[in-house]
Amino acid sequence: MNDKQAHWDRAYTRKGIDELSWYQRSPALSLQLIDACGVSADEAIIDVGGGASRLVDHLIERGYRNLSVLDISPEALRHARQRLGSRADQVEWLEADITAFEAPQHYRLWHDRAVFHFLTDPDDQARYRSVLERSLLAGGHLIVATFGLDGPERCSGLPIARYDVATLSEAIGDKFELLESLDEQHVRPAGGTQHFLYCRFQRL
Repeated sequence: MNDKQAHWDRAYTRKGIDELSWYQRSPALSLQLIDACGVSADEAIIDVGGGASRLVDHLIERGYRNLSVLDISPEALRHARQRLGSRADQVEWLEADITAFEAPQHYRLWHDRAVFHFLTDPDDQARYRSVLERSLLAGGHLIVATFGLDGPERCSGLPIARYDVATLSEAIGDKFELLESLDEQHVRPAGGTQHFLYCRFQRL
């Protein structure tokens, strides 16, 4: 187990899932943006850094049949599989560091809520882009959510790269066209809010 994996496993064992700062009972904004992509039930969707997120539950309920959840933390994936019970068999669970991920298929939709903003090293950002560009089909959709410019500077003890629409678009690169952006004030389980920026791009 490497240091990054151990860090996130500890994060998922120190507190209950519904006490973690990023916890959402209903990922409403992600679902709104996914609906806007017009992805069919059989097209491949990957939730990068999905961990124990409930997004996959909602996607199963909506009839999507080609779902993958990737996370560096086996503990996070264990929580999700346990919660889903027999429905967990409808999902491909991928334990991997996104900067070194070799996708087993190409995806029509790539969803990332709060992974990219942990990549503060330009080399890691470049590796993420390389994996993304290899893995997402032409015409496919990318949904990325990061902390906004007035969001926290650190999360889970790690530094964060904060973005506005212009800087996130630049970081994602010129192989993607920005389609829309939305802001969210995420309410933390412990109280207080965090400003998230959501952007939806299309692969050129």
